[in-house]
Formats: sequence, C-alpha cells, structure tokens
Amino acid sequence: MQVYIELALLENFCMDFTLLWAAKAACKNPATYFRIALGAAAGAGVAAVFPLLPVPPVWATVLKAVSGLALCLIAGKFTGFKSYVKFTGLFFAFCAVLGGALIALFSLAGTDYAQGSGYTLSSVPVGIPLFCALIAVIAAKKIAGRFSKREKSTVKCRIFAGQSSVEITGFYDSGNKVYLHGAPVSVVPESVIKKLNPVRINDRVKIHTVAGSAEMRVFTADRLEIESGGKKAVIKGAYVGLNPNGGNVAVLHPDILEV
Repeated sequence: MQVYIELALLENFCMDFTLLWAAKAACKNPATYFRIALGAAAGAGVAAVFPLLPVPPVWATVLKAVSGLALCLIAGKFTGFKSYVKFTGLFFAFCAVLGGALIALFSLAGTDYAQGSGYTLSSVPVGIPLFCALIAVIAAKKIAGRFSKREKSTVKCRIFAGQSSVEITGFYDSGNKVYLHGAPVSVVPESVIKKLNPVRINDRVKIHTVAGSAEMRVFTADRLEIESGGKKAVIKGAYVGLNPNGGNVAVLHPDILEV
C-alpha cells in the first residue's frame, strides 16, 4: 500500500510538472524551475488526498478546478491578473489536450484505464517516462544554448516615441534572457534613447551580470522597426532596456519577433 501511494505521488508530481512547464514555456513566464516544482508538489499532494474526500461528482469537478487554479498561482510568477489568466488558461488547455491524447492513444492500443492509477506502461505510470522525456528536452536545450554561437549578424533598428525616432544598428543575442511582464526586453544605450521625445520610462527589471544583480530602467517604445535582408518587422509597444554604460549597438532579444 505504501509503495502504491509513493508511486502515485511521484506520478502526479511528474505529470503536473510537465504540464506546468509547458504552460511556462508557451507564455514565456519567468517562473523558476523551483516554483514549477513547488506547484507540482502541491498538485501531487492534493491528488493524493482527493480520492479520500467523500464528495459528490459535481463538487469533485469544482474542487479539481480550484486546486488547478491554486497550483498555477504557486508555480507561476505574475505581475498582474492578465498574466495569471494566460498561464492558467494554457495549463488547463494542456491538461485537456494531453488527457484526450492519452485516452485516444491507449484506447487504440487496447490498454484500459485503471481508476486511481491511470494508464501504465508495463508497471510504470505513464507520467514518469513523460517527465523523464521532458527533463531530457530541457537538458538538451541548455546544452545546445551553451555550445551554440551567439548570432552577431547586424540589423537596422528604428525606435519610435511620439513624433520622434532614432536609428541604431543592432544584433540578436541568444544570451539576452531579460523579460518584463512575460515579454522580451531588448537593450539599447541610454544615450540613444535620450534623443527621443517624449520618453516614457515607466518600469524597471532586474538583471543578472557577472558583476552581480542590478535594476535596469525600461522604456516602452511606441514601436520598434527591424530591417534585415530587405524585410521589415514592426513590434508595437516594445520593451527597451536602457544601458547606462554607453555603446553604439542595440542588443535585441532573440524572442522579440515572436511578440
């Protein structure tokens, strides 16, 4: 009995971690892996206690939904209600998609669903190998990121604020991991931004450098135009971090074109 409980806890933790990480990756939530693990652990605890509660089916559905909302609140890092709704909506969507896919897959394979233990592969619940596959994917991305060279091809950038604009040469840097409210932040010399009028510096973001942690002021541009290879991309409401150390190039976030 004890072995079954421990295996069920591990299964639920693995499945919740996988789904929470998928939601984090999809909405680019800045939550750490520790927060994701904490939310998954909370979900596993609720799932272990849930079958022991004498509640009717209707209330069981309500309690499951509430527990899902709670573990998303624990796992994610939010700056407002909108970012929480986005993260939670994606989590529930992935739950529905994965649940439907597993039912279809194992039904075709002739494998029955066991109430309380779910689907199993041999004697191992399916959530565990799924979690192991996720860890392999994360590790592969980390390794690839370390060994891949940063893209240094330059592009032409034009930053707009009101009726004024400035031009600057920039490049995409895979080492730029700065996000604000879940959106990417590109870094531009402060001396360049001062040429704009008006400048709305309405936020700050924490950054980590070899010298330690610091806060960088963030300017919200009306739009940012990036020209490369004869093509122009326009990003409205782009976040631009102000680099006080000077320089003459813009360090563009690699995810900026996905906004």
